[in-house]
Amino acid sequence: MTTAPKSKPLLEVRNLTKHYRGGSAFSRNAPVVKAVNGVSFQLYEGETYGLVGESGCGKSTLGKTILRLQEATDGEVVYRGRDLLQLSVKQMRGVRKQLQMVFQDPYTSLNPRRKIGKTLEEALIIHGVRSREERERRVSDMLERIGLRPEHGGRYPHELSGGQRQRIGLARALILNPQIVVCDEPVSALDVIIQSQIINLMKRLQRELNLTYLFIAHDISVVRYISDRIGVMYLGKLVEEAETDALFASPRHPYTKVLLSAVPTPSPGKAKERVKLTGELPSPLDIPSGCAFHTRCPYATEICRKEEPPLRSLAHNHTAACHHAEALAAAAGESDSVLDGRYARDLSGSAFEEPAGATIAE
Repeated sequence: MTTAPKSKPLLEVRNLTKHYRGGSAFSRNAPVVKAVNGVSFQLYEGETYGLVGESGCGKSTLGKTILRLQEATDGEVVYRGRDLLQLSVKQMRGVRKQLQMVFQDPYTSLNPRRKIGKTLEEALIIHGVRSREERERRVSDMLERIGLRPEHGGRYPHELSGGQRQRIGLARALILNPQIVVCDEPVSALDVIIQSQIINLMKRLQRELNLTYLFIAHDISVVRYISDRIGVMYLGKLVEEAETDALFASPRHPYTKVLLSAVPTPSPGKAKERVKLTGELPSPLDIPSGCAFHTRCPYATEICRKEEPPLRSLAHNHTAACHHAEALAAAAGESDSVLDGRYARDLSGSAFEEPAGATIAE
């Protein structure tokens, strides 16, 4: 994966927060759901930034909040020097065609009573393309670009396959010539063969149209294939960020190691160690103190239970929020699996506790 040049970021997310009031809206003591809790990252022109994490970690909420499909609780989203969160509705409408989204479910995101051509044409009408001939030309060109025929424009969503519907979802986002496309689990509802076709189509369109993607998914192997950089989310926070090759070669956070251990190996004869965590994902209504991952982490120590680790730089363009990141990296140098039950020593010389709560299976 070629890394995008690090110039001035096209979009910068700073301490973005989205909290929901749980329970009754009229109750002052209703609990707060911390869906996104102080996330910061940068997106550079022409790159794909992959955002990965298990269901409920807040990644989809983050994508919608960036585009102001949901209003943020706090933070900044700076696009070309302007904080999108401070724009009026009218001002935001003026930049919205530059920031588009592909939704997870290609069926429910399309109007079942409207033909495909009219769905694509609608965005052009809203944004001031008054000529019917121009709209029809652009719709026809976009259908051809995504690998469909012009006659598909006369069909309804239920007359298309899942892969074709997702192509239409992509076409709807691209017909306004945006610069940034937020892709919210765009292939999770598709089978593996169709997934590869859609991902390859997205990569081709990115080259042809100079697109910038924020690609959200729970499957880290899919994210690896398309992304230049990857951010790993857990309970509303980024816990690790690195260039794709560096993340897979040397993950620095235990949660990232768990995600990587779940990726199937293409060689059935080659044994692979897998980490199985105990316990469930904690509720965002009651996030654990200290490191939020400590209730499931096999290397958690007392400091993990008491102090929240900051997201800190560990190597070039590689950050992680773990008190023991250096020690885990040192252990990884001794074994193909960091979480292999061995003792490891941190920089001060004290030993980790023997991992508890993790089962490694062949």
